[in-house]
Amino acid sequence: MLLLLAQWLTQFNTGFGVVNYLTLRAILAVLTALLMALLLGPMLIRRLQVLRFGQEIRDDGPQSHLSKAGTPTMGGALILVALSVATLLWADLSNRYVWVVLLTTLGFGLIGLADDWLKIVRRNSKGLIARYKYSLQSAIGIVVALYLFHSATMPHETALLVPYVKDLAVPLGLGFVLLTYLVVVGSSNAVNLTDGLDGLAILPVVLVAGALAVFAYASGHAVFSGYLQIPHIPLAAELVVFCAALVGAGLGFLWFNTYPAQVFMGDVGALSLGAALGIVAVLVRQELVLFVMGGVFVLETLSVMLQVGSFKLRGKRIFRMAPLHHHFEQKGWPEPRVTVRFWILTLILVLVGLASLKIR
Repeated sequence: MLLLLAQWLTQFNTGFGVVNYLTLRAILAVLTALLMALLLGPMLIRRLQVLRFGQEIRDDGPQSHLSKAGTPTMGGALILVALSVATLLWADLSNRYVWVVLLTTLGFGLIGLADDWLKIVRRNSKGLIARYKYSLQSAIGIVVALYLFHSATMPHETALLVPYVKDLAVPLGLGFVLLTYLVVVGSSNAVNLTDGLDGLAILPVVLVAGALAVFAYASGHAVFSGYLQIPHIPLAAELVVFCAALVGAGLGFLWFNTYPAQVFMGDVGALSLGAALGIVAVLVRQELVLFVMGGVFVLETLSVMLQVGSFKLRGKRIFRMAPLHHHFEQKGWPEPRVTVRFWILTLILVLVGLASLKIR
C-alpha cells in the first residue's frame, strides 16, 4: 500500500524511490509489526480480562499448570493483526505470493479462533471437535496446493529441492499437491502441539521465519540464486517482507508471553503461525529445510505420535507425558529451563538449515 504511494510520489521527489528497496521495506515491516504488538498488547490483554477470556487448563496435564487457569488467551489475534497490517503496508500487493501466504495464514487463524471461542464459551478445554478442525485445515491446505500447482509457470516451482546436494531437484507432478498439503497442515498442527509452555512456541517461529526470509531473498534474487545454485523464483523475494513482519509481530507478542505469561496465543495464533511457516517454505521450495529448522516442532509431534502408538499397541508409555516438553517438566525441569533449552536447540537447527545454502 505504502509502496504504491511512494512510487507515485517519486514523480515529485526522487527520494521516495528508496522505498522500492526490499531490505528497507523488510526493516520497516519488522518495526511496524513490533511497535503495533507492543502498543496494542496491553489493551488486548485488559480487554480479554474484562471479557473473562481465560485459558481452561486440562486436568490431565502437569499439575504445575493449574495455576495458569484464567490467564487471557487468544493473544494470537495480536500477532495476526500486527502481521497483516505490516504486510499490507510494506509489501508489493501486486505479488500473488503475498496474498497466498497472507490468506492462508488468516484462514488457519479463523479455524483457531473458532476453536478458542468454543473453549471459552463452553468452558471446555477440548474446543472444536478434532475431525471438524482437521477437515477445515485440510480444505484450506488442498485449495492452496491446487492453486499453486495450476498457477506454476516454471518446472522448479513444483519440484522437490533436496538440500545439501548439488543440482538435485525431484519433479513431483501432482505429488506437489500432496506435499504442499502435508507441509502446510502438518506444520500448523506441529506448532500447535509445541505451544504448551510460556514463550516456547513463539521464539522458534520467529527464528524459523527469519531464516525463511533469507531463503526468500536468495531465491528471489537472480544473482544470489545463481551463485548459491538454488532455483530462481522471482515472486519469492517479496515474501521477505511477510517474514520480516512475522518476526516483528512475534517478538512483540513474546514481550507479553514470556514466563510468567500475561497472555497465551491460543489456537488462533498457533495454527496460523504454523501454516505461515509451511506455506512460505513451499513457495521458496525449502520444505525439507523447514523439516530441519523446525526440528523442535517435529520432535514435539513425533513424541505425541509415538506415545499414542505405543500405548495403543503395547499398553505402555514411552514418555512420562507428551508432548515432549511435558516429559521434561515431569522429570523436574523448571518451565523456563525447558523453554530456553528448546530455544537454543532451535537456533542450532536454524543455523544447520541455513548452511544448506552453501553446502552442496
